[in-house]
Amino acid sequence: MRVALRCGMDFAGDPRPLDTTLVLAVRRYDARGTMDLMPRLGEPPTPEALALEAPVAGTVLLALDSAAKSLTLPGDRFTHYLQEEGLDGVIAARRAAGTSDEPGRERYRRCIKTLIRVGEEADRTLAVRTGQRLEIVPLVDPFALKVGDALGIEVTFDGQPLAGALVRAWHRGPGASPDSTASVTRHEVRTDAAGRAEVRLGKTGEWMLSLVHMVPVTDDPAHDWDSYWGNLTFALPTR
Repeated sequence: MRVALRCGMDFAGDPRPLDTTLVLAVRRYDARGTMDLMPRLGEPPTPEALALEAPVAGTVLLALDSAAKSLTLPGDRFTHYLQEEGLDGVIAARRAAGTSDEPGRERYRRCIKTLIRVGEEADRTLAVRTGQRLEIVPLVDPFALKVGDALGIEVTFDGQPLAGALVRAWHRGPGASPDSTASVTRHEVRTDAAGRAEVRLGKTGEWMLSLVHMVPVTDDPAHDWDSYWGNLTFALPTR
């Protein structure tokens, strides 16, 4: 398989190099165990796609953590961003502190996961806890589901259930080109007190679950918030 990294919305976006300037950690999980893929990346410049092999049939889970990046937005744009991501607690905290009109200064990191089925065999690799700070864990095998079934998920932050998180479920139909957004749809759910939610998979094709979680910065006066952008991708096969 060839694995590429893109940054953007609606399944489109700009390619990002899989190199050590961007990637903090990347691992492959399968029925045989865990492999650290960082030695595959090397130093930049590196190819935009990483060639990987699947030594055994079953589920392959790839997990990637990005290095922290800085982002500063004007107060109104930062508030709009918080509203889009359902971060009501951060909006309330800024309002209480009287800083709603001030620029939002954040450090953001990506916590990315993707599931790949090799052959027809199923295993429990899909439920592996990777230890990423923000993590979306499927509670059932998405490759075994049919159109209209619900995928149960659990969202955790620092290993604890994350309640009230807004999870977006993005879908792109089979056969769409990598840069096409014409067939992309989305819907949203929130996690319950146990950090769990159900996502109804109404169509075959590619699915991406995403969310943002934000906490106050305690160690850097140049930033106000640490944000974690979580992601899980997989495909619902045509049956």
